[in-house]
Amino acid sequence: MKKRGQIGLDFEVDKLTHSIENVITGDSFSTEVTLLSNDDLKTITKKNGWLFNWRSEFNQPGRYVYKLTIVNNQLVIQGLISLEIRSDHVYMHLVESAPFNKGKTKIYAGVPGNLVAFSCKLSFRLGHEGNVSFFSKTQLVQHYIDTLGAMHFGGRIMIIDTNAALKLINKYFPK
Repeated sequence: MKKRGQIGLDFEVDKLTHSIENVITGDSFSTEVTLLSNDDLKTITKKNGWLFNWRSEFNQPGRYVYKLTIVNNQLVIQGLISLEIRSDHVYMHLVESAPFNKGKTKIYAGVPGNLVAFSCKLSFRLGHEGNVSFFSKTQLVQHYIDTLGAMHFGGRIMIIDTNAALKLINKYFPK
């Protein structure tokens, strides 16, 4: 099997919201994050505007693909994240907003931030103190520092530590 190189994540955090927010009305909608199913993959294709091959990601051993949906509307996927549970943290492999949540005509803001906050919450649940890491595209290192509170660990490695994780979790999952 050909080993894939680390290309680096290139999602942009458009806005940190309290959930996801309709960009026209400003209305906020409660979300839930659940594991992606094989049936979900039928609509998540490049033909439907998704950038990544999520079927391939779904089939990677040791990776878990989660979908973000609005509460009581599980059929419309707002975004996806691929995570790997490591010995002391959660590693983010891919993050992507749904095609209708990208660019100037996006419907909802806050999708990437919501997915990253979920990865921090999962890290806490697993006993990893909220620690999350990912490999960034070079031009987005400062963006992740500014928006997520991530730390630049060296090269293109980014880390979200306990303090930054708590801020994201409290923003998206206040309880």
